[in-house]
Amino acid sequence: MSDNTLVKRQFGHRARLALSPAEVSNADAQAHAARTMWNLLHAWWQMMPKDKRTPANADAAIRQARKDLDFLAVLPAQAAQAVLKTYVQAWKNCWEGRANAPNFKGRFRSAMSVDVPQGRDLNIKRVHRGWGMVNLSKIGRVRFRWTKSLPVGKHATTDNRITGARLIKDALGWHIAFRVMTQESAPAPHTGPEVGIDVGVTVPLALSDGNHQDHGRPARLPDGTADRDKWLTPKEKAKLLRLEREAAHRKGFRKRGEKTSRRLQQTYDQIKQLRAKATRRALDWQHQTTTYLARTYGTVVVEALTITNMVKSAKGTVEEPGKNVAQKAGLNRSISQEAWGRTVTMLAYKAAQYGATLVKVPAPGTSQRCSACGFTTPGSRKDQATFVCKNPDCGFAANADWNAARNILHLYRIGLVAIPAAGRCSRQAPKRVKPAAAR
Repeated sequence: MSDNTLVKRQFGHRARLALSPAEVSNADAQAHAARTMWNLLHAWWQMMPKDKRTPANADAAIRQARKDLDFLAVLPAQAAQAVLKTYVQAWKNCWEGRANAPNFKGRFRSAMSVDVPQGRDLNIKRVHRGWGMVNLSKIGRVRFRWTKSLPVGKHATTDNRITGARLIKDALGWHIAFRVMTQESAPAPHTGPEVGIDVGVTVPLALSDGNHQDHGRPARLPDGTADRDKWLTPKEKAKLLRLEREAAHRKGFRKRGEKTSRRLQQTYDQIKQLRAKATRRALDWQHQTTTYLARTYGTVVVEALTITNMVKSAKGTVEEPGKNVAQKAGLNRSISQEAWGRTVTMLAYKAAQYGATLVKVPAPGTSQRCSACGFTTPGSRKDQATFVCKNPDCGFAANADWNAARNILHLYRIGLVAIPAAGRCSRQAPKRVKPAAAR
């Protein structure tokens, strides 16, 4: 680490809250009030003329609504201001082309959350080796799981502090996500080796040096179908299957338009808890693996994949129906479970933290090209896991993902010379304005 240069780093840390039933009720009420505040603000925004849609007028409307509607008063004033700030930023993202226009938030489709914009109001203190205490407005002083060192108390300074937090509820309960700002010494350039990484379904992360990273959970069942619940234990899979059958049975008695019964909703909650547990295990494996890669290798080369195009359905249209729709659906599900985009995102910020470099190369041809002779011969990719070069002078045979990883690293070392023109990134020519006579 270099002692001369200091860099600011912002990151988030999520911890689980230990709330009593009364505190859970208060947190739920605040989350519903925040969602209602968003919907009222969106309705006000659509109703007002364009010249009246200003943050100042919206702030005045929010203050008046908190006086007129009692159930909105359970939401702290600063959290209400955070809703307005988030809503205005959503429109800015839409105008600049980064996102779609904001819309109403549904009761069951949107995540329950409450923002705490001021870090000084949290008054965080560590009370035990594994527990900390935090102040939550209109909820009280509650405990949370202490799993990471945080800049609080005497360790908090102007450059190392918690700037805010957000309360988030998922299937496993309420959590708090801290926003942490620190100032650290700039990392020295990483002197580790170079490595190419190919993401796959059979081998999650295939490395060019053969040090493949596998989570030990097969993507397919013995009958060849995709395993949707590979992150669950056999007992948890059996429990999930039983709950899904119970939910389907109870749903058959519900009439169209009738409210979901409490017993059916409890079954849905148990299913969500198992799904959330599987997601947390996948996240934990990704964090540990990406940290190991960032610490071990100085240069990490990956493919620039467009995952949204890879997981498109193959059912086609009525006039031109697709082929192998069920098999493609299983492959899409396996790709989504591996979360390749999230892995690359983790690698990006962890490589910067440890002084390593992350490079992306175009993906076309890396799976079909032979890494030994460099030729692309039709039929060399026999199946998902086997590559046998059909070049008579080569005959190289290896795992298909490992072969692709070697090609990815080779593309980085030689630059863009061997990349086909269709796979290169070209700079878009600026748009020219037609003269008035030609319009």
